[in-house]
Amino acid sequence: MYSVLICDDSLVARKQVAKCLPQDWNVAIHFAKHGGEAIDALTAGKGQLLLLDLNMPVMDGYETLRTISERRLNTQVIVVSGDVQPEAYERVKQLGALDFIRKPVNAAELLEVMTRHKLLDADKADEDSEFPPLDPEIRDCYQEITNIAMGRAGDHLARTLNVFVHLPIPNVNLIEVSELHMLLSDIETHEQVSAVCQGFVGPGVQGEALCILSDSSLGDVAKILNVTGEVDDQKQLELLMDAASILIGTCLSGIAEQLDISFAQGQPVVLGQHRNITEIIATNKLKWKRTLAIEISYGLEGYNVVCELILLFTENSMTTMNYKLAHLLEDF
Repeated sequence: MYSVLICDDSLVARKQVAKCLPQDWNVAIHFAKHGGEAIDALTAGKGQLLLLDLNMPVMDGYETLRTISERRLNTQVIVVSGDVQPEAYERVKQLGALDFIRKPVNAAELLEVMTRHKLLDADKADEDSEFPPLDPEIRDCYQEITNIAMGRAGDHLARTLNVFVHLPIPNVNLIEVSELHMLLSDIETHEQVSAVCQGFVGPGVQGEALCILSDSSLGDVAKILNVTGEVDDQKQLELLMDAASILIGTCLSGIAEQLDISFAQGQPVVLGQHRNITEIIATNKLKWKRTLAIEISYGLEGYNVVCELILLFTENSMTTMNYKLAHLLEDF
């Protein structure tokens, strides 16, 4: 569903703007009292359209627009303000706003602006381009090949670190890229993390692998690897890269072997250290819109280690992978 975020420090203004939206428009409406709240909402994937006031406490509209641009947040902005100075209009346009509407909002004018920018068709376009739900048999097959692949990765990790690895059932979802943060909501609420990303490509298939390690795990990882002395940021980064190399490489190899394809892997890239997972995802947006996401959570018995491996396959990869999986099902 298309979402609209209304940002204004005035409760009356927020309600007035909401009432001016087309009544038959199938949208989810969210509210923010200042730019800081708006940025948090946008980071969480709320607000494909932002109706933004300029004069607000904490973070005003200008700073909000600059932050949206700097973080490359995925939203379109219409400024709604009582400041009708020509310079104000020019400033917000330079900062990336689509248009400028004077307060108090007139429903007819708002409708004209949204129609001119084709915003009313956005929710329909989203619905038309959605994938059909995953067939239950295909989903089960994705889970099974991932189970086998993660088992191999876990075995490699166990032998390398001399530990017992807990392997839960992998989660398989077809989602919007903007919803990725929801996969890691537990970590997001109370943990800072460090993350590595590695791209991969094969015949008709491409994607990204994310290896995310909670900061609270780094001390125990150092113990397991018999690292002595101070574990500074550089040493923590080396630990993260070592774990990511084992998990990503072995897991992708297991999936590729079962699908009878081969993957070429790119160079691993550090997405961030000691950051909130939402910030990492927001500042490292993927180039596609929808993804087949396979989430695997690894735990080590006797240690406080939480490691998330997420395999993200592009929407275009689905055709090739579903074809391969259909043939696997025929062999059973």
